[in-house]
Amino acid sequence: MNTLIKNGKIISHDNQLTPVSVWIKEGRIHAIGEEFDTESFDQVVDAKGQLITPGLVDVHVHFREPGFTYKETIETGSKAAARGGFTTVCAMPNLDPVPDTVEKFEQVQEIIDRDAVVKVLQYAPITEELRSEVLVDQAGLKQAGAFAFTNDGVGVQTAGTMYLAMKEAAKNNMAIVAHTEDESLLFGGVMHAGKRSEELGLPGIISATESSQIARDLLLAEETGVHYHVCHVSTKESVRVIREAKQAGVHVTAEVCPHHLVLVDEDIPEDNGFWKMNPPLRANEDQQALIAGLLDGTIDCISTDHAPHGLEEKCQSFLQSPFGIVGSEYAFQMVYTHFVKTGIFTLEQVIDWMAVKPAEIFGLETGRLTIGAAADLAVFDLETEYVVDDKQFLSKAVNTPFVGWKLFGDTLFTFVDGKLVWQKEGK
Repeated sequence: MNTLIKNGKIISHDNQLTPVSVWIKEGRIHAIGEEFDTESFDQVVDAKGQLITPGLVDVHVHFREPGFTYKETIETGSKAAARGGFTTVCAMPNLDPVPDTVEKFEQVQEIIDRDAVVKVLQYAPITEELRSEVLVDQAGLKQAGAFAFTNDGVGVQTAGTMYLAMKEAAKNNMAIVAHTEDESLLFGGVMHAGKRSEELGLPGIISATESSQIARDLLLAEETGVHYHVCHVSTKESVRVIREAKQAGVHVTAEVCPHHLVLVDEDIPEDNGFWKMNPPLRANEDQQALIAGLLDGTIDCISTDHAPHGLEEKCQSFLQSPFGIVGSEYAFQMVYTHFVKTGIFTLEQVIDWMAVKPAEIFGLETGRLTIGAAADLAVFDLETEYVVDDKQFLSKAVNTPFVGWKLFGDTLFTFVDGKLVWQKEGK
């Protein structure tokens, strides 16, 4: 099928918007130019002067299927991702059953193949059942299609287990992706330990809960030579030790989430579970360190940690509510509005962090807007303001404090391998 996206603009290396049209043929980018004969195409999409980007890549989502389909499914989660302009997402293994054997992994893959509207790459766990000390069959799971190995949702508590997992992953040329949380330092905490937690009378989570385990793992990564990727970095100490490890030549990459860039603990208005996430919203100095870490290359990419939950679960106190915030449908828009329009980041940098870099660091064949590349593309309206409306979400979940926020950059179209998988109504 021949498709033309006409009257679009792409961001150039001097951060200027350049008018282009993109010709898609047999699922790949066939040509990029300004003038094409529209009569020769099966489908013509008018971008109306708006931004065309490589499809966004999110290396951290939770789709909850199998086991928790009242929260989200692969179908609804992938549709939410498409609405946000994401064409490739990487799904975490904290499922029921945990895909810790080839058979269980293949069962999840069957659902992905059947129901996903974007490219969904499935993680396998580091250990059986996530919380055990028994390593999975990494070679078998890699052959079955595992994207990488992670126990996201819980940190690997034993250094010896992590060391052995890293050695095996290095041998299999696979990444270890770490949720870093030393549970011995949690002390029942539910939000960042600081002035706001004291005001709300809630137990705090100290920064060292995250950063101390990152420091441990960085030394193990140096010892084993594995590619070690840190999930949802949230503290200034974490940024510091990752920066030092990179300078020392450790193969470490890291991600940050939009909510940690935009919000801090002092923004939490009340004891309301919609504001409870893991890691928690941190202090102002942590937020500034995260921004600096992106700008100097310490942090490589932006991910959502899209973590859907049922409404009744989240409409509780911090003490009862599960951790998690959804983010797939407005992540780019949040970053664009609060950082590009304010001159802190450039548009080119944001596209790099949300499409190019995540694909590069994990060796994915996407994230590029070049001739011959897969036609994974998104079109964003940078000019029209819209309101985050949970009634319009394609996700099953609405657990986010961003409802009602005014943003720019709404997604108009999303293409995966040249197939139109999301189109804003009326466009």
